[in-house]
Amino acid sequence: MSFVCDHCSYTYNDDELNAFDGQDLCDECYEEETVVCEHCGDRIWAENAADCNITLCQSCYDDCYTNCEHCGRTIHYDDAYYFDGDEEYPYCHECYHERKNYEYIHDYNYKPDPIFYGSGNRFFGVELEIDSGGDDDSRAGEIAGTANSENCRRIYIKHDGSLSDGMEIVTYPMTLDYHSTQMPWSEVMEKAVRMGYRSHKTTTCGLHIHINRTAFGDTKDEQEERISRVLFFVERFWQELLKFSRRNESQLARWAARYGIKDNPKATLDNAKKNYSGRYTCVNLTNYHTIEFRIFRGTLKYNTLIATLQLVNKICDISINMTDEELTALNWCDFVASVSEPELITYLKERRLYVNEPVESEEDE
Repeated sequence: MSFVCDHCSYTYNDDELNAFDGQDLCDECYEEETVVCEHCGDRIWAENAADCNITLCQSCYDDCYTNCEHCGRTIHYDDAYYFDGDEEYPYCHECYHERKNYEYIHDYNYKPDPIFYGSGNRFFGVELEIDSGGDDDSRAGEIAGTANSENCRRIYIKHDGSLSDGMEIVTYPMTLDYHSTQMPWSEVMEKAVRMGYRSHKTTTCGLHIHINRTAFGDTKDEQEERISRVLFFVERFWQELLKFSRRNESQLARWAARYGIKDNPKATLDNAKKNYSGRYTCVNLTNYHTIEFRIFRGTLKYNTLIATLQLVNKICDISINMTDEELTALNWCDFVASVSEPELITYLKERRLYVNEPVESEEDE
C-alpha cells in the first residue's frame, strides 16, 4: 500500500512515512520541517521554534532563556551574569568577564556621586547617545579623556542596550554657563565624529537633559507647581517642539510619549500622575532628584546641543516666572520673540521656527 506525504504530496510506501502532529511526513520533510527542542526534547514544527541561536520551543525560551545584552547570544537563566544584581541586563560568561575588566565603559546603572560644576542653583545633566562607532573601552577612554583630567571629571561613559554599536556620554550636573563656556563639547563631539560615531544620523540615539528639582523651588509644593507649567508648556507647544526635536511622532510615542494637555498646568500634572507611563515620556517625572526632558534626537553638532540646553533653560524660566494665566495666554511668536541667545536663535531659524526667518543649516552627525 502507498501513502502520500501531507507536506510535499509525494507518494511513498507506508513504512517510509513519519506520523507527526496529526500528519504523515516523508523522511525528508520530517527532517527539514520539524526540529527537537534542546531543552525539553519535544519535537515541534521548525517554523514554530523560537527565533534564537539554539533550537528551542517558544515555551522553553520564554520560561528559561534570555539573550546576552552585549552579543545577543541565547543563554539559560542559570548561566546569565548581572552587574550589581540588575536582572534587566543579562550577560553571557564571556561578555560579562570582558566588560568586568572595562576601565571606562560603565554598566547602564552606574551612577556615581554627583559633582556640581558652575555657580547657581539650576544644573543640567546631559545624556548623549552615540552609535555606529563601537562599544569599545579604549575609544570610550579617548572620548572621556577629551573632557576629563586627573583633577576634573566632567563626564563618564555608560553602556546602553538600546544602541546598536555605541555608548552613552553622561555629564555631571553643570550650569548652563558651564556647559557653554567650560565643558569642551566641541572637542568631545569632533573626537566622536572622527572615530566614526554618529548620533543624529541614527535611528537609536537621543539627547536627554536632567534638571534638578530644587531648581524649581525650596518646597515640594513649589516645585510641583512650577513643574506643572513645564508639562503644560511642552503639551501646549507640542508641534513646535516636535519640529525642534528632529524626531517624528512614532519615535516620540516609543521613547518620549506625551501625557496630553488639560485646561491648566495643575490638571496637566495631575493627569500625568494619574496615567503613569514610566520613564519613556516627554518629561520623565520618575526620578526623585530630577526631571528629564527626553524628546530630543541625539546630535554631534555643537550649536544644536547648546541651543537645546538654552531652550530647556527658557522653559524653566517660564515655569518659575509666569503665572498659570500668563502661560495659558502665551503664544509661540511671543515666546521666540523673548529669545536672545544667539545659538538658540540660529537653531530656531534652521528649523523654521523663528518668525519666518529661515537660514541654511550645516549637516548634523
